[in-house]
Amino acid sequence: MEEMDMELVEQLVSENARFRMLFEEHQLLERELNEFERKKFLSPEEEFERKKIQKIKLAGKDEMRRILRDRNSQPVQHA
Repeated sequence: MEEMDMELVEQLVSENARFRMLFEEHQLLERELNEFERKKFLSPEEEFERKKIQKIKLAGKDEMRRILRDRNSQPVQHA
């Protein structure tokens, strides 16, 4: 999420339940991937799981980007 506007991300985390769930899942999956990276060797099962986690994480990141893009394309509403 480093290249995304963190201020907008924080706002969406507090306002959008779907975005918050995706963001939290993204962080969890990142921690799981870090655990695999600490190992010197992965079994075939671990390698399969690592790749599965990477795909899930990427899909979630793509959805978060869509939400951000949609949010950025909405006209600003004044009170």
